[in-house]
Amino acid sequence: MTVEQTLATADADLRAGRVPMARQRLRGLVCSYPTDLRVRRRLGEIYRLYGEPTEAGRWLYLDDDRDPEETAAFEARHHTPAACMVALAWRGPESAAATPFARARLAELREAATADAGHPVDWDDLRPDSREHDGGASSPVLRFLGCGTAVVTVLFLLLLVILGAISLVRML
Repeated sequence: MTVEQTLATADADLRAGRVPMARQRLRGLVCSYPTDLRVRRRLGEIYRLYGEPTEAGRWLYLDDDRDPEETAAFEARHHTPAACMVALAWRGPESAAATPFARARLAELREAATADAGHPVDWDDLRPDSREHDGGASSPVLRFLGCGTAVVTVLFLLLLVILGAISLVRML
C-alpha cells in the first residue's frame, strides 16, 4: 500500500471509530517513512484528539503549528535530548526534513544531545535499546530479573540432568 492509500485507510478507520487501528497504521507508516512529516502530523493529531499530550507532542514536535504544552510534556517524559531523539524515530540527516522549521528543530535537538554526550551524536547512531528510557530494557531492576531468571533456569536444568544421571545409574 502507498502512503496515500494507508493514510486514506487510517482516515476510514477513524470514521468507523477504530482509533487503535488508525494509530497502528500510522505508527507503521512512521517506521517505514520516518521523514514524512504528513504522517507524523496525522498521528499527532489523533493523539491530540484523544487527549494524549505527551504523544501528540512527540509526533507534532517537528510541526511549526505544535502546541508548546504538548512539546513540554514530551520533553519532560523523555528527560534528555538523546532520549527525545530516540522517541522521535527520525532516521537520516536533518536535511531530509521537508520544512525549514523541522530541519531546525532536528538540528537543535541533535546539538543538545551532542553537548550532553560530550561527543558528536548522529540520528542514525541512536537506537531504542542503546539507552535508558522510562524503565526500558536497560533498567537495572529488569537486568537483575533477567539474569536471575537465567540463573534459576540453568540450575533447574542442571538438577534435572543430575537426577536423570542418578536414575540411570540405579537402573544399571
